[in-house]
Amino acid sequence: MVVTAFSLPGCYLGHLACGQLRLLSAREPIQRVVAAPETSPLLRGQLALVEEVREFAAQLGLEVDGNYTSYVPWEGDRVVTTLVAAEPGSVEPREFWFPLVGRVPYKGYFDQSRAEAEAEKLRAQKLDVCVVAVPAYSTLGWFDDPVTGPMLRSGEGRLVETLLHELVHATVFLPDAADFNEGVATFIGEEASVRFYAAQRSVPAAAAAARQREVEDGRRYDDALLAFRSQVEALYSEPETHADRAERRAQAEQEARRGLASLPLATRDPAALAQAARLNDACLALAATYTADLPDYERVLAELGGDLGAFVSRLRAAGESDDPRGFLLGTPSEKATASETAPD
Repeated sequence: MVVTAFSLPGCYLGHLACGQLRLLSAREPIQRVVAAPETSPLLRGQLALVEEVREFAAQLGLEVDGNYTSYVPWEGDRVVTTLVAAEPGSVEPREFWFPLVGRVPYKGYFDQSRAEAEAEKLRAQKLDVCVVAVPAYSTLGWFDDPVTGPMLRSGEGRLVETLLHELVHATVFLPDAADFNEGVATFIGEEASVRFYAAQRSVPAAAAAARQREVEDGRRYDDALLAFRSQVEALYSEPETHADRAERRAQAEQEARRGLASLPLATRDPAALAQAARLNDACLALAATYTADLPDYERVLAELGGDLGAFVSRLRAAGESDDPRGFLLGTPSEKATASETAPD
């Protein structure tokens, strides 16, 4: 996830700038927190884990710099609340434009009540809305991002994955390419978290296997969501009345929940997961932003012999190319191919 804050005119950008300043001013160096006698053993251990993840990320070739060398004891389950909106009859996200990052499919708020109010405004415009709690985000190297309380409370495996995900953003980020940025960060975050646990001598083999199962379960769930999204997208392409379409979509959603409830998951209760799943159009759009390209990235990693460091190197080279996605996947776009073959 990416959030940018600038001291520019405008109520929304001003809100982001103030929130970012509040976060930065609350940072404490991790070394100081660890050394403080009042620091609990739990927090001390969590922050030691963060340093291990930083070292592992650097070994993979990710840009670490000063990120996650400070800590903010932020309250609650989120640092920002993010909104995603979709037009009626669409599972594509509406895009928002911001300086430097370009078009992105989400809009974040440090104030949750302000996010909820904006969500209501969007719903009043007949848009479908997905509201998401975000425990961490990347400022893309503009600032040294801190570890936050919500990150630590999300669970150890999720903490490791989130740190690695956000460090991918700090390494390669392309304007106007949210699907690429979020998809590749999701893939590397998942894969690197599994390898991190497997590489730690102090981690029991059972814990490393559990992280592997968590990632596998997550991908089974993501695959089911994307299959339902494709079904809804096909439904919306058919020339039907609104009433007929709404009824068929409701039936398809019931079937999708039954499918989720029957997933062979090892680390989560599929019935509870199915009940809690948010399957509205905007949430389906968000799911695709993060996971639609994961099978392609799995293929590339397999072609590289499972070498995730080589995958990161290829990503960094892709970020410098004219066709980053095509370069990474080994499938240059028609536009890039035409450019290469055009006469001088």
